[in-house]
Amino acid sequence: MSKVFPKWSNALPLKIVIFLFVFVSVVLAGVTYYATPNYTRVGYEPTQPVPYDHSFHVGELGLDCRYCHSKVEESGHANIPASSTCMACHSLIMTDSELLEPVRASYQSGEPLPWVRVHQAPDYVYFSHEVHVNRGVSCVECHGKVNEMEVVKHAKSHSMSFCLECHRSPEKFLRPLDEVYNLDWVHPGGKKGQIEAGKKLVEEWDVNPPQSCSGCHR
Repeated sequence: MSKVFPKWSNALPLKIVIFLFVFVSVVLAGVTYYATPNYTRVGYEPTQPVPYDHSFHVGELGLDCRYCHSKVEESGHANIPASSTCMACHSLIMTDSELLEPVRASYQSGEPLPWVRVHQAPDYVYFSHEVHVNRGVSCVECHGKVNEMEVVKHAKSHSMSFCLECHRSPEKFLRPLDEVYNLDWVHPGGKKGQIEAGKKLVEEWDVNPPQSCSGCHR
């Protein structure tokens, strides 16, 4: 009686298993490498309902971050400014600008502008702006040089490793409280000076950032 399958087919199941193993491994490696905040978040630059040039308002005019994000020192969240905040200036400046028509309409109707949030922590992550800025962590450490951005973009990954880098070595990032909102400030003593001054601030303020899971995942 002749054989139904050729002899080489005996090795076929093993070859299929090996192929599937290699294929799945490559896919998982690719997802692990590319499906990270460095690739999925960094560079995100949504179009806003009204153009707001941070490089002009903050970089040139010197507007303080807290003028628009007024609750950042006392809240876990950095609030988005209301139309009334914009109109405090623009009721006198550029009053007929077509670009600012949505702001004027929002101010008159009371309906908030549909700003598109650029930075958003996942629901499973606890992060308090109040805690960080009141302990010498500047906006620039998480958001980059916003004062140089015409359109605000997601400049840093905000991944778990990104956060842990600061939690493990806070002395590299802490600065005097009066320089927190100065996005151009660097320690005059360079990296060595920053480390020395940072260690003093860690001791004076009793800074002990959590490194356990429960510290950020509550």
